[in-house]
Amino acid sequence: MSKFAFAVFTTACLAITPALAQKPHTTSSAHADVLVKSSTSWNGKPYTTYPAGQPQLTMLKMSIPANTALPWHTHPFPNAVYVLQGQLTIEDKASGKKQVFHAGEGFTESVDDVHRGVSGSTPTVLIITYSGTPGAATFKAEPGQKPEY
Repeated sequence: MSKFAFAVFTTACLAITPALAQKPHTTSSAHADVLVKSSTSWNGKPYTTYPAGQPQLTMLKMSIPANTALPWHTHPFPNAVYVLQGQLTIEDKASGKKQVFHAGEGFTESVDDVHRGVSGSTPTVLIITYSGTPGAATFKAEPGQKPEY
């Protein structure tokens, strides 16, 4: 190929490349599945208050080893949980009520009720979103208990 032909070819490639890379975007709506939406916690207790002040959302990915019970604790404000892997049994200390949530399920946790989560025979991974305020802890361990995380 001559130097002239190479120069023309190179110039043509440089001119075409940006046009190929800039495909127009299609505008469309996304599909959304509601994983959990509730004004009550998993045990049916209605949410009655919400923290005052500046909102702060906290999202955690929590990993719990197999066959593990978390310490007894409470939450001061609403939160929602999605089970990404494994299963989690939520236990309410006062009533003894229990409910099992499996991978792919979401649920809402109780506020000010002492409870804990217990994993099954495989590790459990949760995505948790807390709706709180700056400086406020997402949980309070019961006296004599270790922190939840």
